[in-house]
Amino acid sequence: MPDKINTLCIVSDTLRTDYLGCYGNKFIKTPNLDAFARDSVVFEWAHPESLPTIPYRRSLHTGRRAYPFKNYKPVRWDNVYLPGWQPMDNMEDSLAENLFNAGYYTGFVSDVPHYFVPGMNFTRGAQQWEFVRGQAEDKWRSPAVAPYGEMSKYGDPEQIKKQFPGGRILRHVANYYHIHSEEETSTAKVFRWAMDFVQDNRNVHPFYLYADCFAPHESWEAPDDYLEMYADPNYKGKNILSTAYAPADGRYTEEEVEYIKAHYCGLVSLVDNWFGTLINKLKRLGLYENSLIVFTSDHGTNFTDNSENVIGKPHYSLFPGVMHIPLIVHFPGGEGAGKRFSDLVYNTDATATIYDYAGVDINELDIHGQSFRKLVFDNEWQEREYLTCRYGDTVWYRDQKNWIIISADGKARCVFDLETDLKCQNNILDNTDESVIKKAWKCILDDAGGEIPIYDMKKMTDAVGRK
Repeated sequence: MPDKINTLCIVSDTLRTDYLGCYGNKFIKTPNLDAFARDSVVFEWAHPESLPTIPYRRSLHTGRRAYPFKNYKPVRWDNVYLPGWQPMDNMEDSLAENLFNAGYYTGFVSDVPHYFVPGMNFTRGAQQWEFVRGQAEDKWRSPAVAPYGEMSKYGDPEQIKKQFPGGRILRHVANYYHIHSEEETSTAKVFRWAMDFVQDNRNVHPFYLYADCFAPHESWEAPDDYLEMYADPNYKGKNILSTAYAPADGRYTEEEVEYIKAHYCGLVSLVDNWFGTLINKLKRLGLYENSLIVFTSDHGTNFTDNSENVIGKPHYSLFPGVMHIPLIVHFPGGEGAGKRFSDLVYNTDATATIYDYAGVDINELDIHGQSFRKLVFDNEWQEREYLTCRYGDTVWYRDQKNWIIISADGKARCVFDLETDLKCQNNILDNTDESVIKKAWKCILDDAGGEIPIYDMKKMTDAVGRK
């Protein structure tokens, strides 16, 4: 293995595993990711160690678990308030910082608006970085100039105008109305910046690039030609940019849900297309074959395909649509291409792998993941019997047999038998032996160091002047 090879870590937010061809989907067009998977190693059962967006990224950027969110402190003027939603600790080192110290030229690019909140500071260690503006509720363009005529496809313009200044629809219109082609989307801009980075730094050996794309996260509005690939042309309803995080019953018709999914599918194909342009760029520059390339997501979302007909991702809905994430790794020299592993893995294992291939001793950094080299090549992997995760006031446990959702106070909510119900459609909580719940709760507490901290969110957010 070459010393200090070029490394890329690419994240696509809210990308469901089962919406990719390489994970079995036969409907959505993802030819570039499918081809990449054939050149790479695919991990069948990857999961986040904590959720959602920012907690996940804290662990990805450090290699250490954010779970169970001890010492949570809300950030002033944030746009989300949840346990664990906070910057990396100022005293905690990051992957980019350590790779810089190991001789890497480091880059960071993202259009994830939560990175832009004052004080988040995730660009630490990046010698070159870019924020691509305009996604979702990003405070970028003025809602005051959002064109009235652009609002009608989302609902009553008069009602939308009353959301000023912070309504999601109004912000989206203000940020999005000027976009007339896919090249103008923030997704394209993220990947073009990434291509410029590898072009400019191809002779700087080695480099590390972190590229984080917000699509297919809501707001769900795919470019027209991508939407037409999946939408019913006879649909006459409004564009629903985001949904309530709740059961869809009485809120959305079946036609509306299918149209939302069509936009989501279009955004998945949009990401796939631009991911392909980046991979082709690496190939043209002669960088692809001997680079370590990680592709993954933070979580997925629900589209009523669960036991509670939930749409979106409320904290209590940790079903496979949310918890099962894609994780594909291209190893230098194409080693292991075509292999697939069903071991239980975390996102922190991806960070540990990057460290390993950069020649950084993770034993000196107290990293919580394991390098995939131990699993794929060296037969030194320490098999995990179970995984745990926290999102808001809900914790999650799974092993090879059981998938269990529990409130943070210890009350079981759902149990699924993975041996007979891999998609978790039949909640068997009422027929589950109490010993199964006790075992899961013990593992949850063991991983948490003895307790799950509970926070009075209203008191905490009032104290920082929530906006």
